[in-house]
Amino acid sequence: MRISIGLFRACGIAASLLLGCHISKVMNERQDKSPDARATHFAAIVIDMHADTAQRLLDEGVDLEERLPDGHLDAVRMREGGLDAQFFAIWVEPQFYGLGGRRAMERADRQIAAVRAFVERHADRWALATTAEEVRRAARDGKLAALMGLEGGYAIDERLENVERYYRLGVRYMSPTWVVSLRWAGSSGDEVGRSRGLSEFGRAVVREMNRLGMMVDVSHVSDRTFWDIIDTSQAPVIASHSGARAIVDHPRNLTDEQLRAIARTGGLCAVAFYPAFLEPGWEERKERVEAEIAPLVREETQTIRGNPSQKRAARDRVRAREFAKRLPPVPIARVVDHIDHIVRVAGIDHVALGSDFDGIQAVPQGLASVAELPNLTAELVRRGYSVTDIRKILGENVLRVMEEVERRAAELRRLR
Repeated sequence: MRISIGLFRACGIAASLLLGCHISKVMNERQDKSPDARATHFAAIVIDMHADTAQRLLDEGVDLEERLPDGHLDAVRMREGGLDAQFFAIWVEPQFYGLGGRRAMERADRQIAAVRAFVERHADRWALATTAEEVRRAARDGKLAALMGLEGGYAIDERLENVERYYRLGVRYMSPTWVVSLRWAGSSGDEVGRSRGLSEFGRAVVREMNRLGMMVDVSHVSDRTFWDIIDTSQAPVIASHSGARAIVDHPRNLTDEQLRAIARTGGLCAVAFYPAFLEPGWEERKERVEAEIAPLVREETQTIRGNPSQKRAARDRVRAREFAKRLPPVPIARVVDHIDHIVRVAGIDHVALGSDFDGIQAVPQGLASVAELPNLTAELVRRGYSVTDIRKILGENVLRVMEEVERRAAELRRLR
């Protein structure tokens, strides 16, 4: 009996050792199959669909070829972070420049001119891109690509011909509104927008964008306007900087139904990095801090000189400093939570990155600037995404949508 038990125990130990070796081998094989995050990141074409840096070019006269002491984006940090292409938001603040008219157009035109002049000054290191192929060519040539999107349709001044005007100036997407509604489109940022969709002029704008090959952006529009865009557009629709409303119930985020509708058009949702869209409850905590720091913000407004946008930027610098001290950090994992959700709901082909850098006063921990974008890829690797899927998220989905919008525009022009 003792011999039998001894043999049994010996066999058990041997079996356990063999099983342990097998598990160790499987784990090692899995680790071997996991992509190298840094290599994967820098081999991809990385595109950010939304940053507000054009205003810094215009209002501060910064040289983006230098490492800037503040903000989120410059060429030095782009190269460190492997960011190949940046969509610069051409943002007209309606409270300062109006819902249309000469001042709104001038504000947009001056930002566009600032982006174009910067690229021309540094043509050996930058390229202005208006097509997917031009983005790919810039990457092959070792250049950074600058693209432009119009954030809000205020600058078209309710004139359909101005859509083509901005297309010819290089704009390749436009959102009908920012946080203030227009007569022809509702915003998610004001009360009137809740019941306002596209007017007949608004539908004509969408059709004209389709004809030209300008992507229609639903970030910032009201739910009713969103559905009118989906019903009207004959080309893929994008959200340049939004998140998943199932995670954070914010009107700037998209419902699952909306995410699926975007996917059916062939479009995508680019995930924004602003904690208010990422972390449940963050917006409410931020509002409490806003009340606490109101005297500091007022003091900054009184001491700074400049145009309204420069004063607003000074106030935002105070907010950024105080938010960093007074609000708990939001982890980079939260960005990937939104990516995960969009992938589950809409599919891997319909998600991208739209940081909103230089337009936000708080950032996730580990994403302080474009230099830290490899941290995002590392989190994607940690969650088991393949190299192919990571490349889609980082930029290939954007290029595919651009190509489809270009192709569809050519078809629509042939049909006329």
